[in-house]
Amino acid sequence: MVLWVLRGLFVLLMAGVSLLAITSDPARPTQHGLVSVAAATILALVLVGVDLATTRKSLAAISGAFLGLVAGMVFAYGLGLLVDMMVELFWNISRSEESYRSIAPVVGAIKLMLGIVCCYLTMSFILQTKDDIRFVIPYVEFARQTRGARPLILDTSVIIDGRIADICETRIIDSPIFIPRFVLQELQAIADSSDKLKRNRGRRGLDMLNKLQTNDKVDIRIADTRLPSVDEAGDVDQKLVALGKKLDGRIVTNDYNLNKIAQIRGVDVININDLANALKPVVMPGEMLTVRIIKPGEEMGQGVGYLEDGTMVVAENTRDKVNEEVTLTVTSVLQTSAGRMIFGRLEGSPILPRRPRPRT
Repeated sequence: MVLWVLRGLFVLLMAGVSLLAITSDPARPTQHGLVSVAAATILALVLVGVDLATTRKSLAAISGAFLGLVAGMVFAYGLGLLVDMMVELFWNISRSEESYRSIAPVVGAIKLMLGIVCCYLTMSFILQTKDDIRFVIPYVEFARQTRGARPLILDTSVIIDGRIADICETRIIDSPIFIPRFVLQELQAIADSSDKLKRNRGRRGLDMLNKLQTNDKVDIRIADTRLPSVDEAGDVDQKLVALGKKLDGRIVTNDYNLNKIAQIRGVDVININDLANALKPVVMPGEMLTVRIIKPGEEMGQGVGYLEDGTMVVAENTRDKVNEEVTLTVTSVLQTSAGRMIFGRLEGSPILPRRPRPRT
């Protein structure tokens, strides 16, 4: 509402100033004043239309263009002085002499052309490098500095996984979450796949994305900014790494290959699988544990069960207690790349010797 009031005042001021300029000159005909007011009003409406049509505005681009214009004018002023010195040196004509008037238009045209060239080159250079040199009014920031929380950049796999939505519900995340446009495009491509499994995964990812966007506990942003270094990257993984370096963010994924590539490139990674393993309860040998036996184990007398977090529990002397809850005494804990395994036995039961494996 405030913007529309501002636009209306802009149009009225343009028309009023033009009318005031016309009425101040009584020698000018009335029809000329009406034409001037109409022209000023049309110009104001055109500018308002351009403002409405430009939906994506960048403060960095405006500040970069302004600084480029100032730098170009400074260079042009210096080159103009150099032109005057060359005229005085080679033609022996100073600006105070009467003969200077004959070449003044040519010298003025040369200065104007030099000014246009300087402004164009400086503005073009700064606008093309504004992603590497960030201009912050009223000073120029040459070194990238992290202000506030570092953003989290979501990978396609972690969105489909869905656990990030549950993590956001806990309010533990206070950093803004960025979802790049190319990740959304990859999700859409997976959801439109002819393969049923991929199609279901893609639709699950879109559902999780909708759940994230409707969550008021986190700040979700769609990263639409086009960066040359990101657009030039190859696949989605490389684009994620390039975007992480530009934004100084952390990539959230459960993709092992992306994890390694990002670490090699110096980008921080949060692996959901590592986070889940770190949050599993720590069980020490000698502690008591209650678990439901799901199936028989590979060794004689063993039964296998699972905790609520998916940790496998191998219990001795429980082969005949399938589908029953038993209380075990933890004997050892084994951490593998696939997860954590807990070994235990029934309280008071003898320790049975393991069946020797055949030698190969």
